[in-house]
Amino acid sequence: MKNLFKNFRKYKLLILFLFMVLMIQAYCDMSLPRYTQDIIDIGIQNHGIEHLAPEKITAERFSSLEKYMDEEEKDEWEKAYKKDGDGYVLQVEDKKKLSEMDDVLLVPLAAAFESEREKTDKTDDIEDLRKQISETAETVGTSSLYAEACAYVYDAEKEAGVDVDKVQTAYLWKAGRAMVLMAVIMFIAAAVVAYYASKVGADIGRDLRNRVFARVMAYSNAEMDQFSTASLITRCTNDVQQIQLVMTMILRMLMYAPVMCIWGMINVARAGSGMEWIIMLGVIAVIGLISLLLSLTIPKFKMMQQLVDALNRVSREILTGLSVIRAFGSEKMEEARFDKANTDLTKTQLFTNRVMSMMQPAMMLLMNGFVVLITWTAAHRIDAGVMQVGQMTAFITYSMMIVISFLMMSVMSIMLPRAGVAADRIEEVLTTESTIREPEDPVRAERHDGEVEFSHVDFRYPGAPENALYDIDFTARSGETTAIIGSTGCGKSTLVHLIPRFYDVTSGYIKVSGVDVREQKLSDLRDSIGFVPQKGVLFSGTIADNIRFGSDDETDEEIKEAAGIAQADGFVMEKEDGYGSHVSQGGSNVSGGQKQRLAIARAIAKKPDVLIFDDSFSALDMKTDAALRKELAEKLNGVTKIIVAQRISTIIHADQILVLDEGRICGKGTHKDLMETCEVYREIAESQLSKSELSGMA
Repeated sequence: MKNLFKNFRKYKLLILFLFMVLMIQAYCDMSLPRYTQDIIDIGIQNHGIEHLAPEKITAERFSSLEKYMDEEEKDEWEKAYKKDGDGYVLQVEDKKKLSEMDDVLLVPLAAAFESEREKTDKTDDIEDLRKQISETAETVGTSSLYAEACAYVYDAEKEAGVDVDKVQTAYLWKAGRAMVLMAVIMFIAAAVVAYYASKVGADIGRDLRNRVFARVMAYSNAEMDQFSTASLITRCTNDVQQIQLVMTMILRMLMYAPVMCIWGMINVARAGSGMEWIIMLGVIAVIGLISLLLSLTIPKFKMMQQLVDALNRVSREILTGLSVIRAFGSEKMEEARFDKANTDLTKTQLFTNRVMSMMQPAMMLLMNGFVVLITWTAAHRIDAGVMQVGQMTAFITYSMMIVISFLMMSVMSIMLPRAGVAADRIEEVLTTESTIREPEDPVRAERHDGEVEFSHVDFRYPGAPENALYDIDFTARSGETTAIIGSTGCGKSTLVHLIPRFYDVTSGYIKVSGVDVREQKLSDLRDSIGFVPQKGVLFSGTIADNIRFGSDDETDEEIKEAAGIAQADGFVMEKEDGYGSHVSQGGSNVSGGQKQRLAIARAIAKKPDVLIFDDSFSALDMKTDAALRKELAEKLNGVTKIIVAQRISTIIHADQILVLDEGRICGKGTHKDLMETCEVYREIAESQLSKSELSGMA
């Protein structure tokens, strides 16, 4: 999980700000049940009476009430009022002092209410009544006594001419305005959190994609072999999306849920309802349900990303090789292969979805069960005078908030493991260093003749049991053509891949323009090399854009010249838009030979010191092949040319031919020399050309 949460490091101050906003939102959210309780208990049940000291009271009631007070209470009572005509008016306005008076007046007012109801005013009876009320307050609480005291105050104020209906209405409006204010603040806070949480998530997703892409671009072929293309695509898209979504939800839900839960528990405990055991029971039930669901789904979530990789890989292979599949009539077999990958992923997703679909109905059952249990328990406590209706309503709301908080955390606990797996997969890409590293003290070549020197080079692929190349030793001189030929799998492409450092040699060294390739900056080395791969790769855009790919500052004339050398100018000019013609992704709207010629033109337009053709003439017909080689010899006579080929006719006039067999040079020289000294070369030549053709070419 640390790989997931470390994405928050650069957003520490913003996260602190969001936490403070969430605290404001939680405070407002938690205030609403309290206002609901006050509206029910004070605004409706107690007629809007907030404090037990009446605003006005008649002189008769004023003196009558003193019979139910002890000396200390009587002293506080008399200090609080001032004679006004036929009655008394409350002089105390401080809310703290009024709250203190509530404690002082509770027993006398409740006793007066009970006395009026029982029609008794005997001194002995009053003392017994006070004692009884005090004992009731100590054993079952003050809720019912407070309601009785408020009822007495209501009658007293009404008798004194106070507009009690106006008082009640004013209180309800005041509480309603406070609730609206809290709701508005809560809405603003939620909107701020949602905006910045989404922004942080989007920024994290953007940064991860940039970092992954930059890292992959720096990989050598060895790392590209370690990570499949399908897996890298999944990691850069699906995995990043998982992290982006969870990062947003962490800021909006995971930070908010614990605050709500803890604050709800504090409010429940502060209320002193005596029903805290229901909350504990609910929390235990929710945790048990979540634990059960997680134990079933987390292993499947870990498998899901690998299955997505597998489905992407199969889909990519099928779509890329669609023409081959059709040519061999293998549609049914490939459909079965895709169906297996798709079914494996579908089964896993269905299992997790079915298990997780149980969460909502199970949680609703638990929540409704809690409401029933709370209502049943609270009803008995209300009947006993221990609890008021508003208090029960607030308790239900707090309980639901606590349960919903656990539900939010449970949702995150399901998504976090999957996002954690995605973060680990991305971290694997980001922490995998390229085996091809820049030199600490790069050496710049003093000459740019493009001479390539292999000195006793051995090479072994990472993890391979034996070498792919053994003791490769030759020099490709400037202005000359060096050809490499051999049977399939003998190491021809591997050899030329070592020159631009797609891989590093295992032993020996390679020099380009007199400097070891490992001592040159990669950008300098590769700027001096024009490489044409076996499979011509074009990018979406125009033909001119593709030829100009290796060098942005090429003029239109230079582009046209490079295309002319590559024998591409003819078919390009036949197109309606010429060099502005659109090329589809992968060059799907041009033929194989045209694609190869454009790839060759792209390398030539770069004006390199070394031109490497990795079996690049195989898609060309004999006439185009010959014309292209003639143009190369005439117009690029100062460039070192290295040609990997299968056809003898392509390399027969090369200045130097290397014959590879099982990773070793078994012949070196011109065509004529090799026909006399190298049996492997002679067998290749005689298998392709007749004796008369060989003698004519020689």
